[in-house]
Amino acid sequence: MRMKLSVKHTVDRWFNKIAKNPALSVTVSILWLMVVAWVAFGWNLGNTGLIDETEPLFAEASRQMFVTGDWITPFFNGDTRFDKPALIYWCQAIAYHIIGVNEWAVRLPSAIAAFGLVCLAFYTIQWYLAKQDELEQVSRPTRRYLISFTAAALMALNPETIIWARTGVSDMLLTGCMASALLCFFLGYAGKGGTGDWGLGSGEKLSQSPISNPQSLFPNKWYLAFYVLIAGAILTKGPVGIVLPGLIVAAFLLYVGKVREVLREMHLIVGILIILALSVPWYALVIWRNGWNYINSFFGYHNLERFTEVVNGHSAPWYFYFIVVLLGFAPYSVYLPASIIRLRFWQRSHWRSLERFQQFGLFAWFWFASVFVFFSIAVTKLPSYVLPLMPAAAILVALLWSDLFSDAKTQQTIPVSPSSTLSISTSLLRMSGWMNVVFLSVLATALLNITHILGTDPAISNFHELIQQSGLPVIAGIIWLVCAVLVAGLLLSRRWNYIISINLIGLVAFIIFVLTPASFFIDRERQLPLRELSAVILEAKQPNEELIMLGFKKPSVVFYSHIHVNYLKFPREAVEHIKNQATKGLKPSSVLLLAEQKKFLQMDLQPDDYKNLSTKGAYNLVRVPFKKMKNQKIDIS
Repeated sequence: MRMKLSVKHTVDRWFNKIAKNPALSVTVSILWLMVVAWVAFGWNLGNTGLIDETEPLFAEASRQMFVTGDWITPFFNGDTRFDKPALIYWCQAIAYHIIGVNEWAVRLPSAIAAFGLVCLAFYTIQWYLAKQDELEQVSRPTRRYLISFTAAALMALNPETIIWARTGVSDMLLTGCMASALLCFFLGYAGKGGTGDWGLGSGEKLSQSPISNPQSLFPNKWYLAFYVLIAGAILTKGPVGIVLPGLIVAAFLLYVGKVREVLREMHLIVGILIILALSVPWYALVIWRNGWNYINSFFGYHNLERFTEVVNGHSAPWYFYFIVVLLGFAPYSVYLPASIIRLRFWQRSHWRSLERFQQFGLFAWFWFASVFVFFSIAVTKLPSYVLPLMPAAAILVALLWSDLFSDAKTQQTIPVSPSSTLSISTSLLRMSGWMNVVFLSVLATALLNITHILGTDPAISNFHELIQQSGLPVIAGIIWLVCAVLVAGLLLSRRWNYIISINLIGLVAFIIFVLTPASFFIDRERQLPLRELSAVILEAKQPNEELIMLGFKKPSVVFYSHIHVNYLKFPREAVEHIKNQATKGLKPSSVLLLAEQKKFLQMDLQPDDYKNLSTKGAYNLVRVPFKKMKNQKIDIS
């Protein structure tokens, strides 16, 4: 017991020292954020190849912008690509200019967006906890720093964020813009409009007034940042970039009864003009250049139809996002029910009576629930759609843990929520803790038996055997079983504070010893053969020689070979196409054919009908001379 008190006293003294030294405070905070971000987003970011199919589509469209200088209309493989607006392509093209056309440049915008979001969230929670200490006239630097550190780690170190922050597509950039905009809104709403302490020091110089200067044409700096980031979200993924944050803010303000008051201080008309000025010019230019083709494709198919109809077969049951959140925010997702119940958000009169900054937990709940419900209503469903709610989930769980810190003087657990009635009950926390143990145990069991759960991969013929030989399922199972045992031990000894740390350490170990080796394994077996074949194509291709990809679509070949690819689905279609080309007398008198071995054999070509150039993994690259195909009768049963 004495050792425990001694350690706690030492930790408190250390954090008190940090809080009194602004330079040290900023240094420690930056170091922590950099370490967390490097583990989550930076480590080996560009050391594996692009992952088919979506990532190379973005990478190649950005490369086309970089090469051609056309920054208005995105192209892929010679065709316009209207799936997403231009901001992600601009960011990747700028990265190409700075560090070259490579995997690091493709993924860097996503990683930077995630890092920026985590930093802003860290600052926001620091500021919130400092304001809370000021209101209660206490100083709790240990709580303030540990909860802020925990929140940043939770936000960065969860499967959903890690995956999309390491992938060169638009989802993380959208989340970075949208979530940062919401945090800026709350900072503007709660009183960070003027100058004052940045939340990293003692917290004694915090801005008191949440209201902007009524004589000013513009709102406070945080509302301005909100508008700029909303414009960024619109340029990243279209109307959802303003519709979803608008719904969250509107629902929150309606609930707390401050709609008119806040809209006045936000200078909404000025804000809308800022958003339009930043986002509309590109849309006007791309529509001017492409007309109804762009309007129908982007606004019709990729926005309206995705919400109202199933697009590309991406349908799922109503409970789909419950599973996505459970696994995507694992292993902390088991604490979300307790984090939400803790708020007692249904007590509207209570929440309306609080200071604005005290409504931070309620705002995070509206953020989380709005995103979840919005995409649950949408007919087309994908796991990445609920990525924008992960920051809110991290905030909710971090605030749950803030209730467990005790006052240094009384050594009693004190309610640090807006009201004493909001302090979580021991039974609720115990229940969540045992759910954590069960979840980790089930996760460990599933990973130990992963070869019986995963399906087959046509690109890797002996997929299950290779996974088993790697030993990764055993390592993963052991990591989570050890975590389950440690969490159970902490529950039995009532050391609640350390439970979330065990989960974080377990995930870091999982990243280092399982996910990273697994990513290299999958890249080696699945993507490396295509990169090697792309290099062969670059060397072997004759001027104007056509490249046909049979039976599958792997956009990475277009990116790595810099060559237009003609996709054909069926062997018969490929044979007929080659025969038609042969009758035209084209030069050169041959085509390159890239096909999976199974599809290639179905073409029933004789050995003298083609020349094998390379075989890598499950793929064959051959040259088919036209003269061998002329007047040849091929039967495909």
